[in-house]
Amino acid sequence: MALGSDFRRLWAASAASQAGSGIGFGALPLVAILILQASTWQVSLLATISGLAAAAVALPAGPWIEFRRKRPMMIGADVVRAGALLSVPVALAFGLLTYAQLAVVAVVQACGAIVFAAASGAHLKALVAPADRAEATGRLEATFWTTNSVGPPLGGALTSWVGVGWTITVDALSFLGSAFGVRQLRGAEPEPPARTVSPDRAAEILAGWRYVFGHAGLRALFLNSQLFGGAMMAASPLLGVLMLRDLGFPAWQYGVAWGVPCLGGVLGALALKPLTRRYGERRVMLASGVGRAVWLCLLAAMPAGPGGLALVIVVETLALFGSGVFNPAFATYRLTHTEDGHVARVISCWSITSRVAQPIGIAAGGALAAATSVRVALLVCGVGCLASAVLLPWRRNRDAEPDTARRGQAEVPASRASNSSKLARNQT
Repeated sequence: MALGSDFRRLWAASAASQAGSGIGFGALPLVAILILQASTWQVSLLATISGLAAAAVALPAGPWIEFRRKRPMMIGADVVRAGALLSVPVALAFGLLTYAQLAVVAVVQACGAIVFAAASGAHLKALVAPADRAEATGRLEATFWTTNSVGPPLGGALTSWVGVGWTITVDALSFLGSAFGVRQLRGAEPEPPARTVSPDRAAEILAGWRYVFGHAGLRALFLNSQLFGGAMMAASPLLGVLMLRDLGFPAWQYGVAWGVPCLGGVLGALALKPLTRRYGERRVMLASGVGRAVWLCLLAAMPAGPGGLALVIVVETLALFGSGVFNPAFATYRLTHTEDGHVARVISCWSITSRVAQPIGIAAGGALAAATSVRVALLVCGVGCLASAVLLPWRRNRDAEPDTARRGQAEVPASRASNSSKLARNQT
């Protein structure tokens, strides 16, 4: 079954937003460093604050999103993020920008990302037929890696040419383009799930986590994603220190080492459909989950010079190829195995937990490097990635939905959408 015109409109809206985010990648830290003269710990704190504060603010958002129409919330999240970003170049123009404002903008961006991901993920399930979900998520994943490959170099050139304020403006306008694209969706949005009045607000907020841990397959993937994501995020600054400070790579080679491997993510996402057709969704998800996790340990032995640069490009390309296959396969699995009345809350709890776990991983990696060495800390991060493969849903009976997950529907009934209204949207 071919993907419909509404998915193509949503895909175009997502591409606009991701292109802007790629161009604006790292723009807020650049403002902090170049304009506000922020210290190293303030720059690090900017990322930590945005993640932890967004997790706290977005905690009650899951139920709020679940029982409302998704398109207005997607549009609202885009418009709010655009407004927050535009406040930065405006403040710059009047000489009024402060570190506090930058921190607030970072928190708003993170909150908006959580809300948009939850609403769009739930809406994707209502926008794409089940047989087309792997293809849809694969296209979205390929777009993500393409924009992340091309966007940062373009953003760097734009910042050098006209200044970081204009780079942020482009990012803000891309969110408005995304909102316009969502507004162009023609099909009627299905009614949101019916909400039952619950006297226990905390139980309603925590329903996403209860659902995930009541389903063996989702629980395994949840733990896998938190361990893998925490280890990878911890490795990122360590790899920068190793390449730029310890091994003396020039900045342009460091940029090449991050940009070129993104093509592996594009190829992985494009390979999902033929791989799934030949080997089946489950085998592809498990194999790619291992394939993305086995390579990082090699970077702990990176030498200086061309050999080291070649090693990091090859390792990162292979890892991102695995991620390019795994991410949409996993997103399809999560949509399929989450009943309609819980999709937004499951995606929200996933995002919130990641935004708490990843800063913790970064802090732990930095502490370990300080206590031992950067190479030892990188090796431990690689072992953590490898260990995450153990947590994949290897047992086939994990795909069956346990009674605990089904009992969750007594609290919030599943939506009664017809077959014609079962469509879809993205991702991890």
